[in-house]
This record gives sequence, structure tokens and C-alpha cells, in this order.
Amino acid sequence: MLSASPLPDYLVNRYYGWKATTYAKNESWYQHLAEMGQHPRAMVVSCCDSRVHVSSIFGADQGEFFIHRNVANLVPPYTPDGETHGTSASVEYAVTVLKVAHLIVLGHSNCGGVKGCYDMCSGDAPDLSRSSSFVGRWMELLRSRFDALPEGSEDSRLRELEHQAVLTSLRNLVTFPFVREAMEAGRLTLHGLWNDIGAGSLSCYDPQTREFSPI
Repeated sequence: MLSASPLPDYLVNRYYGWKATTYAKNESWYQHLAEMGQHPRAMVVSCCDSRVHVSSIFGADQGEFFIHRNVANLVPPYTPDGETHGTSASVEYAVTVLKVAHLIVLGHSNCGGVKGCYDMCSGDAPDLSRSSSFVGRWMELLRSRFDALPEGSEDSRLRELEHQAVLTSLRNLVTFPFVREAMEAGRLTLHGLWNDIGAGSLSCYDPQTREFSPI
């Protein structure tokens, strides 16, 4: 028997509020989306963190972004080994079926996944080091970047590791043949962003300066 419960009242009430306001005012647009399908111009790989709201940051409407969220906004390297790869499947669908023009990796400040990786690699998170930890095994994607961190305060090293999570994903994206093909044909561009949650600021990676610069 499946284990599932009714929605809590506060979510039910929020749904009714949305249906009576936002949906009611834009019903024809929702009907258009349902009938014509999705045609997003960009895919965004962002963190699961509840404080990072991609649509709000860019003032986007429904249908504008194809969004995939995971812990620490990581994209694994291309490994066609037959295993289950939710992130890789999302990238494949966005590039080969939806044919998005832009693929954005969005990192952020105070990332719990990155902090977990930092603690695990420092030997301070034994639970994540266990082979049974899904989070720990996922964050192994970033271990080599931890090993290359410069000296400094923990805060500065954590911020650098957050930046490296974005850059790791960008490097791994170009290992996918269909991503490279789309880039070489001029149909796809990659972008690396980092959001400071508290300041509400957004920085973009510049490959010329090799730094994240404020937008």
C-alpha cells in the first residue's frame, strides 16, 4: 500500500488563492501553454535551496525557463553507463528536444551542499563520508575543487568553493557530445552565475578575467 497523505490546509488554501487570482487573470495564457507546449529560451540548473527562486530573480513567467534543481547546482560529467542520471537527462532533453539557446548554471551564497562538501573533505562530516550517504556521494563531484582551494578564512574558502561548483558544472557540460555540438553550431551558449541571497546581487563568470563579476 502506498503511503500518501492529503495536503496540509495551508497549501490547499494557497492553491485556491492562486486559482482565484493569478490563474483567473491569465487563464488564456495557461490555455495557450497547455495547447502549444513549452518553448523555453533557456535552461537553468540551480540549487534545491528554498531561498533560490529562479523565476523571481529574473521576473520570469510560466514557460520561459526549463529549470532543473539539485543539491549544489552540480552537473556530473558525461557518463553513458546505463545508470540513472536525472540531471543528465534534463540537460539532454533541454538541448536536444527543447533546443534551448542558453544553459545557465546558477550557484548561490550559504549553500548547504557546498558546506557539506567542505566539511566532508575536511573530515568534519563522517555521516557524509559513508558510502550510504546520497548527499556525500553526490558532493564527491566537487572534491577535487576542495583540494585545490587557496589558503584563507573558512568564509572565503566556502565562497570560492561555491564558485567552483558553478565552474565544475560548466566544465562537465562540455563533456556531453550534444552540448558541444550545439555550442559549435552556434545554437547554444553556457553561462555561470552566482547569487548573493542576502544582498540580492548576481555575478556572472567572465572567462577573460576568470572571475565572477557583478552584473
